[in-house]
Amino acid sequence: MKVLNFGSLNIDYVYRVEEFVRAGETLTAKDRRVFAGGKGLNQSLAMARAGVTVFHAGAVGKEDGGFLLRTLDESQVDRRHVRTLEAVASGHAMITVNRRGENTIMLYGGANQRITEAHVRRVLADFSPGDFLVLQNEINQLDLLIRIGHEGGLKIVLNPSPMTAALKEAPLDLVDYLILNQVEAGDLCPGATRENLMEALIKRYPGTALLLTLGEGGACLHHQGATRFQKAFQVKTVDTTGAGDTFTGYFVAGLVQGLEEGEALERAARAAALAVTREGASDSIPDLDQVLGFDFK
Repeated sequence: MKVLNFGSLNIDYVYRVEEFVRAGETLTAKDRRVFAGGKGLNQSLAMARAGVTVFHAGAVGKEDGGFLLRTLDESQVDRRHVRTLEAVASGHAMITVNRRGENTIMLYGGANQRITEAHVRRVLADFSPGDFLVLQNEINQLDLLIRIGHEGGLKIVLNPSPMTAALKEAPLDLVDYLILNQVEAGDLCPGATRENLMEALIKRYPGTALLLTLGEGGACLHHQGATRFQKAFQVKTVDTTGAGDTFTGYFVAGLVQGLEEGEALERAARAAALAVTREGASDSIPDLDQVLGFDFK
């Protein structure tokens, strides 16, 4: 069984602020740091650090993409399917983090939005039925990836973020695991209340395993008629950037490693909790030994 993550690769510019800027307001940032990021890259690193061999596919710009490629190499992510493009910048994100560790993100697609149909078909031809295909919504060609992946018998895991109008029209019923937060669930199920979001998701996607993340409230998984809840581990929050990607990566890695879903869910929650105690996105993702060895009081 192989794991392919066809996803974004971004350079993250992270600014520390006391509070988020309002319209018409100018604030001074206390600090600026640069990290490798993007939901695709983050999830690949999380799966690799959880002990799974991961193939990453995507695109970077020639002038600024070396940093992102080196980051994949350092975590032993196989990047043979990452294209380097001329005359286009890599994707990047402007992230502000306030004193409570909350964040806002403005995303620029860059090379992530230059994925071609030929690239998709060439990459997926290297994978077989039963392999995992992990997707997010920070690249183009998502609809095609889902359809070809499904036709090829791949197990498709989708984190539908960021939510867009086009995503709502994608064939999400072909996805095997849908991992999303409350805001994204509300966008897919308009009219649903916070209390019945899972019920609304089940009704709309009856054949899909649904994993709803609830932030500090934990996570809820519904699969094959059974629903289970996972609490969030309590830690001191420093930066929430990348925590959701850490959770997704560790959950998928657990499935690949043969863990029972409840075990994979708990391990993902532990990893995400440890990630929010650290700064940055990719830099905050812990190794498996750190996750298993951390003593949550």
